[in-house]
Amino acid sequence: MPLRLTTAGESHGPRLTAILEGIPAGLTVDPAFVARELARRQHGYGRGGRMKIEKDAALFEGGVRGGRTLGTPIAIGIVNTDFANWTGVMDPFTVDPVQASAKRLTRPRPGHADLAGGMKFGARDLRDVLERASARESAARVAAGAVCKLLLSAGGIRVASGVLSVGAVLDTQTPRRFAALEKVRDDSPLRAVDARLEPAMVAAVDEARSRGETLGGSILVAATGVPPGLGSYASWDRKLDGRLGQALLSVPAVKAVELGAAIEASRGPGSAAHDEIERGRDGALRRRTNRAGGLEAGVTNGEDLVAVAYMKPISTLARGLDSVDLETGEASRAAYERSDVTAVPACGVILEAMLAFVLADALLELTGGDRLEDVLARLAAHRERVHRYPA
Repeated sequence: MPLRLTTAGESHGPRLTAILEGIPAGLTVDPAFVARELARRQHGYGRGGRMKIEKDAALFEGGVRGGRTLGTPIAIGIVNTDFANWTGVMDPFTVDPVQASAKRLTRPRPGHADLAGGMKFGARDLRDVLERASARESAARVAAGAVCKLLLSAGGIRVASGVLSVGAVLDTQTPRRFAALEKVRDDSPLRAVDARLEPAMVAAVDEARSRGETLGGSILVAATGVPPGLGSYASWDRKLDGRLGQALLSVPAVKAVELGAAIEASRGPGSAAHDEIERGRDGALRRRTNRAGGLEAGVTNGEDLVAVAYMKPISTLARGLDSVDLETGEASRAAYERSDVTAVPACGVILEAMLAFVLADALLELTGGDRLEDVLARLAAHRERVHRYPA
């Protein structure tokens, strides 16, 4: 694949790092835009105390000069301010035995990586697992995704998201399409697609907090301006729906992804599942509907790309769940780490970053090119060809 993304760092370690390789030379990087994306990830009603400590800032440490990409790997660092309070526990080389013992985790949380990760790597202190499995890692992805968004924007492609549900408060009226996301306010408590539902969502979060519970939800994430022909039907591992599924399901706590109207389509006949084809007034072929969510057979078809992701409730509950203390072997309550009641709004921002990464990767796969001007010229030529197809 043209793009590669690697992140490193622990939740309370010195810093997070993202390495994004494959972005063409000549892309203007707007640091204010990247900062806004990181701030969006920290926003949302129901977030925990960590968001009051950190003010994430992207430090571009390679691959950018004078505000323009060089075509070489882009290195982005994000300092963990809270590391100052965890130096004796999380320093890469010098760990204070007393402080580390006080933060030792031996009571795994159901639903988290604690136990499975401990079994995989043989960790006796599950902090070795949870520090990397923490959703804090997603800040690095959002920073890298912001660069991918800038590349897509140069090609006329936009990505957005909005919350459809928090707990049992569900938006059943809003059409699942990109246009619905135009009205989402990033400064609202929960970034709901239908702002009228936000008071009920806020009340649900308050009620969950009072009971020591957490809440999940669902998020609409979409892209517009996507040209036909991204992805492939030829090989299973190049199908764009599969690549999108992997990327979106990699977001912390996301357990299911629906592309287009897949669930509804599965319950009815084929005539109500597919998007009939017609020729528009401009002479181009188009679909009358978008039940497929912009994807057919692993290839984009020119309609908006639409998905709904379902986030489970966060695994760290203040009330705790039944577990076993690995040191004593006795039944116990799961450990409690500082956590959010819900992070559904933030999840949407991370989903946008992953969608942008996959689309940017597929775009560069189509256009090739080490220089942005070549990428944009080839994209323009491709759009013109498909507009005239089959002429």
